[in-house]
Amino acid sequence: MKILIINGHHFYPFSEGRLNQSLVKLAAETLGGMGHSVQVTSSENDYDAAEEVAKHQWADVVILQTPVNWMGVTWSMKKYMDEVYTAGMGGQLCSGDGRHRGTDNQYGTGGTLQGKKYLLSVTFNAPQDAFNDESQYLFQGKSVDDLFFPVHMNFRFFGMEALDTFACFDVMKNPDIDNDLTRFTEHLRTLFGE
Repeated sequence: MKILIINGHHFYPFSEGRLNQSLVKLAAETLGGMGHSVQVTSSENDYDAAEEVAKHQWADVVILQTPVNWMGVTWSMKKYMDEVYTAGMGGQLCSGDGRHRGTDNQYGTGGTLQGKKYLLSVTFNAPQDAFNDESQYLFQGKSVDDLFFPVHMNFRFFGMEALDTFACFDVMKNPDIDNDLTRFTEHLRTLFGE
């Protein structure tokens, strides 16, 4: 398989990006060691939008590795999405507003990356028990995938299919990094064969 990994971290003095970088490195090494072709991009570094569109066309799977920043992706990742995904609206990623003219009127069905998949891998300061529990104040029973619904819709807009989301929780107050890295390796091996 051809796999594009996007590191969506954005540097802050209290969050330097070591965990997300470690997860990106682990994914690249694990998947490369399994015989997959891997390319890595960082939304925080300089990139060429047309080249990034071409990487999405090349890839069988896109892995988005991102910390959760104000209940979504980081500013640099959002900027990447705005620039790269807009650059791909001419048919490379989707056809304009996402409709097939003359065949149906379902908004969002004009994606041109059918058959491709994506994986969200996110890091939270929130504890795991804050999710999927209606008694919890903030998320009110919602899941990680509920929180990331807009990101899922971006990929679905391109015709892509979701793989099971991976999440690291409580990474600042109660980190369990060794376990997170082990779990991520197992997650990748389960999804990508081994």
